[in-house]
Amino acid sequence: MDNKANENISLTTLQRLPNYLRYFKAMAEQGTEYLSSVTIAKDLNLTPMVVKKDLSVALITDGKPKLGYQVAALISDIEQFLGYDNTQDAVIVGVGQLGKALMSYEGFSHYGLNIIVGFDIDEHVRDVNGKKVLPMNKFRNLVERMKIHIGIITVPKENAQEVAELMIRSGIRAIWNWAPVQLNVPEQIAVKQEDLAASLAVLSNRLKELIKKE
Repeated sequence: MDNKANENISLTTLQRLPNYLRYFKAMAEQGTEYLSSVTIAKDLNLTPMVVKKDLSVALITDGKPKLGYQVAALISDIEQFLGYDNTQDAVIVGVGQLGKALMSYEGFSHYGLNIIVGFDIDEHVRDVNGKKVLPMNKFRNLVERMKIHIGIITVPKENAQEVAELMIRSGIRAIWNWAPVQLNVPEQIAVKQEDLAASLAVLSNRLKELIKKE
């Protein structure tokens, strides 16, 4: 089974792949060697057709008749497809409460991300969870020297665009933006916008719907 080009993959499929991976790892820990699309669909509340379509974009090897997909192969192929087997270094700008939390989160290593250093204008912040926090005037030199391509923004919204432009000038090609503002960047720069307000609005709306049904 050939991997498809990433541009042909739907966003919903990409968003589901990490969920599949967590599920497959949990099943592997239980000693499961093979899984059918029917079993996967039932456990993840999907349809077998959706499961087959999702997995087809990431798997290198086909499933076996009457046995299904080999769990070890599922894990290996999806990790390779998502790039989890090739750790990428990243830098973060803005070491407030959110920035500190992200720098301290050790789980990123399971997803191929390693935040190696933080940057902040506050000269009193020098270390977070054993990782250095440097002044902004050292940003460009370090990023260019270490050829870092991923930048994380956790600054106030009024400073986010300026930080993004500095990142781009320094060679950053992918930006994970936690500031509540849309960035204006060139087409060749990948941006993932995290919108906590939007997520909370969806959660609040669903809660209201559940309460109405009671």
